[in-house]
Amino acid sequence: QTASSAIKGAIQLGIGYTVGNLTSKPDRDVLMQDFYVVESVFLPSEGSNLTPAHHYPDFRFKTYAPLAFRYFRELFGIKPDDYLYSICSDPLIELSNPGASGSLFFVTSDDEFIIKTVQHKEAEFLQKLLPGYYMNLNQNPRTLLPKFYGLYCVQSGGINIRVIVMNNVLPRALKMHFTYDLKGSTYKRRASRKEREKSNPTFKDLDFLQDMHEGLYFDSETHSALMKTLQRDCRVLESFKIMDYSLLLGIHILNSKAKEKEGENSQSASETKRPGGQKVLYSTAMESIQGPGKSGDSVTTETTNTMGGIPAKSHKGEKLLLFMGIIDILQSYRLMKKLEHSWKALVYDGDTVSVHRPSFYADRFLKFMSTKVFKKVQALKPSPSKKRCNSITALKATSQEIVSTVSQDWKNEKCGILAEGQSCTSLDEEVLSSCHRPDLVPSTPSLFEAASLATTISSSSLNVDEHCQCDQSMLCSSSKGLPSSSTFTLEDSAIYLTSEQSTLEMENDNASVLDVYL
Repeated sequence: QTASSAIKGAIQLGIGYTVGNLTSKPDRDVLMQDFYVVESVFLPSEGSNLTPAHHYPDFRFKTYAPLAFRYFRELFGIKPDDYLYSICSDPLIELSNPGASGSLFFVTSDDEFIIKTVQHKEAEFLQKLLPGYYMNLNQNPRTLLPKFYGLYCVQSGGINIRVIVMNNVLPRALKMHFTYDLKGSTYKRRASRKEREKSNPTFKDLDFLQDMHEGLYFDSETHSALMKTLQRDCRVLESFKIMDYSLLLGIHILNSKAKEKEGENSQSASETKRPGGQKVLYSTAMESIQGPGKSGDSVTTETTNTMGGIPAKSHKGEKLLLFMGIIDILQSYRLMKKLEHSWKALVYDGDTVSVHRPSFYADRFLKFMSTKVFKKVQALKPSPSKKRCNSITALKATSQEIVSTVSQDWKNEKCGILAEGQSCTSLDEEVLSSCHRPDLVPSTPSLFEAASLATTISSSSLNVDEHCQCDQSMLCSSSKGLPSSSTFTLEDSAIYLTSEQSTLEMENDNASVLDVYL
């Protein structure tokens, strides 16, 4: 506890000093060398000419790329005064839910910023990432990727504590009924027993598939905007050879009873915690995926304070507000990760483990999000079931007439064949000619009536093979050689007549049999 309070105090003092000092520097364009600048200041406990006195141990405070991060903060509409007020006015609140990395998380009292401790390799990777990150933010400030507002290092007692300041994905003013950390991987992706015992557990992929097996439903516009943002972000991460990132998903259920209580709580919380209104642009989930003027106007009627959540529905029809962001992007696919994947792939199925090459990871991540998690509500159309039922009934009745008329024609034709002993060459010519022209069918009016009655019908539902078996056997026994086979198929409101004839049939063409299948 003592170490934690000392860290929080040192962070606030250091940021207060450096950001205040930065205001004296003139505004100018960000240059390439600005990404690699490191400024350092020593803050002794008794104070100095430049630094205030404090009751923490002596420490040195480093600021990485101060001008570059100042540009990022301006891009997101964060004024230096607001940034200082958020971080330094009240004590930081430590979150009691650290991830697998063991990092410490602090949130500012106004709920705007998250401060996370990172390892040396992650801080080093972020420094290398900054030029590309700068380019990406210039092209598209609306993104679900983490928004980095500062990278700092506190050196005290021979220990280096590196911290990054980011946007807060999950507001504390609204209760998150479910929180998920989704990677698109299935190997060991279930919350541990220890995690489940927490008051606000973070569940994983297999838990989501079990709890929300039908997924989450959005209207078509929101769904397309969300998927486009995810695809764009994944391509950016893939280009930086980044993997093992997650989508942090917070789900707030809009319940009528809880809404009133939480509406009051969130209102009072927002009054005390956000005195100047929202300070950060594009920071909410809705703003991250949609263009200007679309920041959740459709849901403002649902509840008084949506906090920028994305409206959605569960498979049970519950109205939800979703808060999300891509987290843990400071993982590069380097030697240790390659070794980790190779080892896990030997022991387990390589495609299911979370550590994977960046291109495969991005594709698997997107596939999981688009097929299992985020689904589009189909536009409501008049149900075709009644029409289909009516058409099937009518078709059954008509098909019986067709079968009776066709079988009657066959009997007459057959009697003519048996009596006169002539071959059906004219019928064969008709069959062969219709093979070249599948749009031509025997001119039976009732067949066309049947075709117009049903759009699609499975062949199994109407099988009239039994009606013709007797006639077929009689005709086959009287003929020498193989009979020609022709098939009527009823498909997509059209009837096609196909004919198959062997060489034997062409030579010995004494008789032909037409089998009709509806």
